[in-house]
Amino acid sequence: MQKELYKSDYESDWCPGCGDFGILQSIMQALAELEIPPWNTAIFSGIGCSGKTPHYINSYGIHTLHGRPLPFAIGAKMANPSLNVIAISGDGDAYGIGIGHFVNAGRRNPDITYIVHNNGVYGLTKGQASPTLKRKAQPKSLKLPNINDSINPIAISISAGYTFVARSFAYNVKHLKDLIKQAVLHRGIAFIDVLQPCPTFNTVDTKESYLQRIKNLPEYERDNISEAMKYALDTENLWIGVFYQVQRESYDQRYEEILQSYPKNSFPAKIDGNITDISESLRDFLC
Repeated sequence: MQKELYKSDYESDWCPGCGDFGILQSIMQALAELEIPPWNTAIFSGIGCSGKTPHYINSYGIHTLHGRPLPFAIGAKMANPSLNVIAISGDGDAYGIGIGHFVNAGRRNPDITYIVHNNGVYGLTKGQASPTLKRKAQPKSLKLPNINDSINPIAISISAGYTFVARSFAYNVKHLKDLIKQAVLHRGIAFIDVLQPCPTFNTVDTKESYLQRIKNLPEYERDNISEAMKYALDTENLWIGVFYQVQRESYDQRYEEILQSYPKNSFPAKIDGNITDISESLRDFLC
């Protein structure tokens, strides 16, 4: 399947050199190589530069509220379990206003992929410090150095119960593409934090500074949470690859245990053609 099948007619208005371009290309290449038809994929985004991503992909695209792509995406997956669902956020969208949804999605383990564009600033609103900008860092967009400590998305996601946790670099399209393929194939919630330079506002975390610290994760048993956290908490290096992966019952599998008709009818979004009265099934689903 050709990548061009996933390219929409809209022209991108991201800044030249933005890491968003690499993320966009990685998503389209991953879907093409997995041979997932565009009409079987739904991409949800929040607010920020990353929020425009669904506009540029020829699939179902839903541009939601600030910090809210996860609940929208989870709802779509539960309504139609056969759908390939990808949620996209920026670091402010995911780790700022959306942090509550970010943490609680882990304990539910819905079968979706969550990709976060992490550039340390709120790029769409002119470069304020995001939750991942280091304390005392002062990109050109800040009048004074950042006074807040940064959060650790990898450590938080592992602690919150995510069953696939990874990190990549936006300029390494092949590496990110391969991670996205693994994430989509994973049964459960798969999270990828993507280090992404913002050449317009973040003059601290540049391509060059990232490349000085980025290292590929070594081999170890990926279900070893102690090893995963050791690399997640390393403050000297930026490790990329899969930190942690386990198999646990996904959210839709848990529903199937208590509701036998789910997801056989894939309701309420996709009803079997032989069913003429869905009221009983819908009532069971809502109870």
